[in-house]
Amino acid sequence: MTTIAAKRSLQLNDQGQLRHFLSIDGLPRELLTEILDTADSFLEVGARAVKKVPLLRGKTVCNVFFENSTRTRTTFELAAQRLSADVLTLNVSTSSTSKGETLFDTLRNLEAMAADIFVVRHGDSGAAHFIAEHVCPNLAIINGGDGRHAHPTQGMLDMLTIRRHKGSFETLSVAIVGDILHSRVARSNMLALKTLGCPDIRVIAPKTLLPIGIEQYGVTVYSDMAKGLKDVDVVIMLRLQRERMSGGLLPSEGEFYRLFGLTEERLKLAKPNALVMHPGPINRGVEIESAVADGPQSVILNQVTYGIAIRMAVLSMTMSGQNAQRQLNQDAEEQN
Repeated sequence: MTTIAAKRSLQLNDQGQLRHFLSIDGLPRELLTEILDTADSFLEVGARAVKKVPLLRGKTVCNVFFENSTRTRTTFELAAQRLSADVLTLNVSTSSTSKGETLFDTLRNLEAMAADIFVVRHGDSGAAHFIAEHVCPNLAIINGGDGRHAHPTQGMLDMLTIRRHKGSFETLSVAIVGDILHSRVARSNMLALKTLGCPDIRVIAPKTLLPIGIEQYGVTVYSDMAKGLKDVDVVIMLRLQRERMSGGLLPSEGEFYRLFGLTEERLKLAKPNALVMHPGPINRGVEIESAVADGPQSVILNQVTYGIAIRMAVLSMTMSGQNAQRQLNQDAEEQN
């Protein structure tokens, strides 16, 4: 079985529905579009006086964060609550694993709580896949970010932001700028853009912040902001992840800003109606000028709003996929 086929079979049930959401890699375009369409339908829930729908009533969503993230954690909490689920959030980084417990032992203890969905954030690449391979049946795993590997719900909320402001992906030029090497968001975005038919995906970064083999993602690499930003429709800036860096990858943050920071002057190189995006948290004066982050082309706060809808979509779709697989298994047992 190929790697892509293996990733797809782990995430999808026998009918092609979502059971786990671990990575965008290997998922078909039709499914990504379904996630976006479902999220679109949930956006109006946030505008209601009572922001609740009963889709996950009686279900328990457990946010298991081995790595801190206020934005991801709170939007998953809100998404689950708006679906009427019971929500439990565990900051495991300050509890069991810090006392020497293994990931496998932590997993077994969490299973005993009888949750229906685990949202897992972990500092090690592949942790979400490991958990999905070893959990008991009928338990859905959603990857809230793992190491440098993937952040699929962030990738999809970025796609929803682009689609709602730009429509079709088939005519767009999108530039992803900054710390590509350490960014799971960049990887998820590149995979999603390619799957959804974006013809021109650019990455702009110093050579020290580019991963080996970046071309396999179907992107064009630039080391010059002026050339890379020329006539793009969307600019996605990335955070410099100092906590993941080792050695002299950058001379200084000031030097990075001078060469790769998004300023009002540099933004003029893009199309006049180009979107400015950032997954947050923003380092003002390092990756982006405040006037740009707060300017009329910025959709950074929209990304947060759309993030709740995307996470509602993924939570509801994975639970639906698990329920459908459970029914298929029961039908097969009865026939035997």
